[in-house]
Amino acid sequence: MNINIKTTNISLTPAISEYITKRMVNVEKFFEFDTSAKCDIELARTTNHHKNGDVFRAEVHIIAKYKNIYASSEKEDLYIAIDNVKDEVLREVKSSKEKHLSLIRRGGARVKNIIKGFWPK
Repeated sequence: MNINIKTTNISLTPAISEYITKRMVNVEKFFEFDTSAKCDIELARTTNHHKNGDVFRAEVHIIAKYKNIYASSEKEDLYIAIDNVKDEVLREVKSSKEKHLSLIRRGGARVKNIIKGFWPK
C-alpha cells in the first residue's frame, strides 16, 4: 500500500513518520493483495494560538479497489489522534470485510436451498 503523509501547521519529523508506519502495519495487512491501494494521511494542528483542548487532527483516507475508507480524529495530543484514527480505520475495514463474507454465505445458502429443491428425494 502506498502511504502519503501530508502535514499542515506542523513539521513532519522522522519520529512521527516512523510512528505512523508502525501503526499502519495492521491496516496494510487487509490490503496486501491490492497493489492499487493508496493511503493519504493528513496531520494538522488546527490552531496556532491555542495551547490546550483538541488542537491536533489526524485524517486517513484509503482508496482501494473496492473500498473507500475515511476516518478522522481530533485530540489534544498528535500521537493519541493517530492511534484513534488507526482504530477507527481498522473498525471500518473489519466491518466491511464481515459484511462481505456474510453476503457470500447468504448467497451460498440460497443457492444450496435452490439446488435442494430440484433434486428428488
